[in-house]
Amino acid sequence: MALQLGRTFSDGIRRVLTRTGGALFAALLAIQFLVQTSINTAVLGFVPPEASEQLQGMLGLTLPVSGTVGALLFLLAFVLSSMYFVGLSRALTRPMDELSTVPATLFTRRLGRATLSMLVGGIVVGISVSIGMAMLFLPGIFLAVCFLFFIFEVGVEDRGVVDALKHSWGLSRGNRLKLAVVVILAGVIGGVVGAVGALFDLVSSPLVAEVVTNTLSSLLFVVLYGIMAAAYLQVRDAGDGGFSGSETAGTTERGVGTEGL
Repeated sequence: MALQLGRTFSDGIRRVLTRTGGALFAALLAIQFLVQTSINTAVLGFVPPEASEQLQGMLGLTLPVSGTVGALLFLLAFVLSSMYFVGLSRALTRPMDELSTVPATLFTRRLGRATLSMLVGGIVVGISVSIGMAMLFLPGIFLAVCFLFFIFEVGVEDRGVVDALKHSWGLSRGNRLKLAVVVILAGVIGGVVGAVGALFDLVSSPLVAEVVTNTLSSLLFVVLYGIMAAAYLQVRDAGDGGFSGSETAGTTERGVGTEGL
């Protein structure tokens, strides 16, 4: 069955407008602030003292720690983001009637292997897409589409890096033009967030700009991942013999808490 974009968008948005969506937004916002603050702190800590005074007014949130500690906090945030996407992929692909709860098993079950796969695979996908974008843009969109379901293959299906990349590539086949809409939407969101941040940098302070852009990007990207989750379920279930839909997925989804993961 071909991907139905209208159904995908409506189902994805409904998945985010739940208690699970709210929890995922709050968690992503916290990680975003940790990333931004640790980067600012590391930059401020490693520049010469005379330059740090000038940078102080240009940077937003910082921590009263050394640049080395700031760099270590950034690495911690990088790992936490991989753990977050493991939980997000599991949380948003559950049946709709389960999205009112956020069980701890979403972020604890087989977390080590999944986090490592998410971390390594994320780097591979990021580098591949970046190289593709540098090659006349279209190859980058194509690769982003082909690997769009990687995080779900790792988090939901518990696959390793190579296996998850292969299965994501296979799931995208036959729906790549429609999935490109989702990838382009991600680019639009990034552009909007960047423009808003630049505007606040001009008319206000870097601190306000960071608060606004981190909050806006967290909100919009959680919605985007809800749409991606809906697309994943539709394509995956169609391959299993028919689209189960957001309301009847309880009998077909291989979600959290099953022994088959």
